[in-house]
Amino acid sequence: MAAIHRLERTQNIPIDLEQAWNFFSRPGNLEKITPAYMRFRITSPPVARMYAGEVITYFIRPLLGIPLAWMTEITHVQEGRYFVDEQKKGPYALWHHQHHFEAVPGGIKMTDIVHYQLPLGFLGTLAGKLFVNRQLEDIFAYRREAIEQLFGSMN
Repeated sequence: MAAIHRLERTQNIPIDLEQAWNFFSRPGNLEKITPAYMRFRITSPPVARMYAGEVITYFIRPLLGIPLAWMTEITHVQEGRYFVDEQKKGPYALWHHQHHFEAVPGGIKMTDIVHYQLPLGFLGTLAGKLFVNRQLEDIFAYRREAIEQLFGSMN
């Protein structure tokens, strides 16, 4: 069985919980914090408010510009505190992404916790070592910078 990886990132942002929730709980804003080379595009219709059971479909181009369909489901939502998306169809054998928001002095603390597993056994493990794990690190580093550009920094 292939390893289950964990990626955790925390960022303090000088906005209030309502502002954070309004931005991060809207899938349409993902494009603003995703590297342009991935050509991220949502294909499902927008909804007014995130809800448990919501299915979101995308196309991304993570490698060599090859389009890849991805489908996630919002499995848990506690308004203003956290939500969880899980891959239903896509590049991973497992993708479970928790988004947590907590008020702190001067803003909010946002924590992303991702558990993921690559498919294809040994080939997936090799791909992870060669580029997938590094690409995820780079995507979250880009996201940190994009969020600072949008909202500023508390550091």
